[in-house]
Amino acid sequence: EIALLPMIESAYNPTALSVARAAGIWQFMPSTGRHYGLAQNFWMDSRRDVLAATDKALVYLTKLHEDFGDWQLALAGYNWGEGNVGKALARNKAKGLPLDYESLDMPAETRNYVPKLQAVKNIVRDPEKFGLALADIPDTPFFAVVKTDRKMDTKRAAELAELSLEDFLALNPQHNRPVIAGADEQSILLPIDNAEIFAAKLELTQQPLVSWQAYRMKA
Repeated sequence: EIALLPMIESAYNPTALSVARAAGIWQFMPSTGRHYGLAQNFWMDSRRDVLAATDKALVYLTKLHEDFGDWQLALAGYNWGEGNVGKALARNKAKGLPLDYESLDMPAETRNYVPKLQAVKNIVRDPEKFGLALADIPDTPFFAVVKTDRKMDTKRAAELAELSLEDFLALNPQHNRPVIAGADEQSILLPIDNAEIFAAKLELTQQPLVSWQAYRMKA
């Protein structure tokens, strides 16, 4: 069911950016992203990296569940902030009130957050009941991860993978510039068949793969 949470957060749009600057399918705030090791710099914003952000979101949700001992409260913490949920619990405890999700005083967005997830879960579980037809998704891996430390233009990388630039960027939306920076090892997501083609071509290619270079101005 947690796999459906990005539908509520971003409609699975990795380039989604909220007015509060939350980004990616899991809508990490800048500070929370940095806390969980999601790099945000000139070259990239790892909050938009589907694999990295999903990994950190599950770590964060697991921590919230351990803190609150309840998945509804954990989800409220994910949406509203763990500190706010903690304060609301403390207020209820001081007043002798119940400490469950439904009993807490919270903003309307958070109040509706868990019901939205429940609604999507019910639709996915039984779409015919709601007059909907959902496309079948094969229960097989779609993409593979190729790791490289070579600098390359995203356009050139797409060509090596025999993908359109649009499809390449849809799988790798974390890059802020039209170049994949080198030095640090980068993970590139590609459809499985294209990943094999990309890896083979990359190994055989010795020429530069980047058409421009960033320079830091001297004082």
